[in-house]
Amino acid sequence: MLLRSFVLTKINQLKINKLFFLNESYSTAARLKLKEDIIKEQKIKVGNYNINYIKVGWGDHKVLCAPGSLGTWSDYQLQIRGFDRDKFSLVVCDPAGNGKSTIPDEDDNVINFFERDANVYYEFMKALEIPKYSYLGWSCSGASGLILAAKHPEVVHKLVVFGTSSHMLLSETENYKKMKDLKNWSKPVLGAMMKMYGEEVFVKKLNKWVDNIVNNYHVFTCDDLLKDIRCPTMIMYGEKDQMVDNSHVKYLQERIKNSRVHLYPEGKHNIHMKYAEDFNRRVQDFFLETTND
Repeated sequence: MLLRSFVLTKINQLKINKLFFLNESYSTAARLKLKEDIIKEQKIKVGNYNINYIKVGWGDHKVLCAPGSLGTWSDYQLQIRGFDRDKFSLVVCDPAGNGKSTIPDEDDNVINFFERDANVYYEFMKALEIPKYSYLGWSCSGASGLILAAKHPEVVHKLVVFGTSSHMLLSETENYKKMKDLKNWSKPVLGAMMKMYGEEVFVKKLNKWVDNIVNNYHVFTCDDLLKDIRCPTMIMYGEKDQMVDNSHVKYLQERIKNSRVHLYPEGKHNIHMKYAEDFNRRVQDFFLETTND
């Protein structure tokens, strides 16, 4: 079921791609309109990392959008298109080691990439000279957001995490093992991954990622940091998520002060895609709420 959820998420991304980038089948008028949304990728050196990212919007409220494992900035295409650009400026990146963001060879064996990524995101936004921002994190990058907000409360204005947790359960690792068999992948999703990474690199990356999670699931924890999160936090979750156990929602809410929860009863792991309009509205409203800080 986990693999099916992961595959459906990637299929949705492929469908979105057809709407997002220029296509010769569009009329001239439609293509002219789409040109307004052509995205320019940029790279910036952050220590030993080269981070690939895009910037969209010109609003005062800065937001860092961080995708999940094996993901890229394109995971947030419906947020890129849907957020109010007069009110928000979005920075959306490929996580370290994914997409076009590179990592040094010695960093390729880091076990707890949740914490590694939190540190990279902190330095990344410093390099962009954005001193304070809200954070939107999906799945593994949601956990990195929890760490970032706890360790650097001075930079995180508000925090939204979805499909995430502060630790992993042994039961959650079982379905990860099935992902190593490429026969379980849909052809469109597998093709997209092959195009991004090449077959040899993708298989190596996938196997290493799965083995790391399965063998070290107990290492992926930031439970002890939850008490240090000061910013207003919203936890969003699809109640039919096959990747993240529902027990994590209550666990997070009980331990993060000034937190709230929004559930999608029929939602799975990709609630920001399936319920994009509602998701975007709720996240934007939350970010724009007046606070005392």
